[in-house]
Amino acid sequence: MTGSTRGVTSDERGVLARYASFLPVTPATPRLSLQEGDTPLIAVPRLAAWVGVSELFVKFEGMNPTGSFKDRGMVVAVAKAVERGARTIMCASTGNTAASAGITAVVLLPRGKVAGAKVSQALAYGARAIALDTGFDAALDVARGLTARYMVELVNSVNPHRIAGQATAAYEICDILGDAPDVLALPVGNGGNISAYWAGFRRYREAGYTTSLPVILGGQAAGAAPLVLGHPVESPDTIASAIRIGRPASWETAVAAATESHGEFRAVTDAQILEAYREVARREGIFCEPSSAAGVAALRDSVAAGRTSADATCVCVCTGHGLKDAQFAPGLDDQAAPLPATVEAVAAALGLAERS
Repeated sequence: MTGSTRGVTSDERGVLARYASFLPVTPATPRLSLQEGDTPLIAVPRLAAWVGVSELFVKFEGMNPTGSFKDRGMVVAVAKAVERGARTIMCASTGNTAASAGITAVVLLPRGKVAGAKVSQALAYGARAIALDTGFDAALDVARGLTARYMVELVNSVNPHRIAGQATAAYEICDILGDAPDVLALPVGNGGNISAYWAGFRRYREAGYTTSLPVILGGQAAGAAPLVLGHPVESPDTIASAIRIGRPASWETAVAAATESHGEFRAVTDAQILEAYREVARREGIFCEPSSAAGVAALRDSVAAGRTSADATCVCVCTGHGLKDAQFAPGLDDQAAPLPATVEAVAAALGLAERS
């Protein structure tokens, strides 16, 4: 398929410049940008064979400035907060939201539940990080209570400006493919991103830029799958830290996205997530964080169950870069014992033939 730039209103990078006509911006909105968005949509034929579909693309959101899809929504939320005169913003975070905040920020983190690299990012950017002795869901409750009573702006995914910004990824997919894909698969934790994609695809069709809508497939970790189970999970448990959420804040809009698109949520085990995470890297050279691979795992599971056609054109969203949570990546300790530092020893281990 050939791409277009039908939704682009500027040659500049950054979602506020490129998709202003689809965003809640005014002349007073500061055009903040770290050149977020415009992430690659990568054809992945080897991964497609493993998943079981004929045509597959990965939307690699790990190529955003802080390595996460949340940059798209955060730049809009922060710009609107600045427009209103806010000096301080606050979020509860599993890590990626914290790294995206660009003005004076307070970040409430579940103690021991966030990948170390994500905490380091937030601190490097100058955020005030506060660890709470609880999980993400209760941390968000605290953030909501604080922002309701005090002079601080909430920029979690319940902020509608976050959703508007994150929807720009759907526009980019359509601009490249020329229409919406048949199926979009992505990880689902708090439910904001699936809501944003569905809103984006609908807006683009309503504007006449596309002729179809995708089926939306949301992948949840089996130990943190409230949208699959239909009820909150009090103690969510999964290695996929970014989607370790038991009470999605965007529950209703997430369910609407799956239902209206004739899609579904699928629970995948940690083993399935880690397998997909490793296959994405091994087969295509894309290093995403484990949570990001939940959509790939869910799509493969859906194909195997006969729910998704092998002939479908599919897009998997990999939401974050692998360097944000690299604890499950292979290390030297996983390899064979060290060899003697000789040419002969290394050549023998590699089975190399001598030059004739």
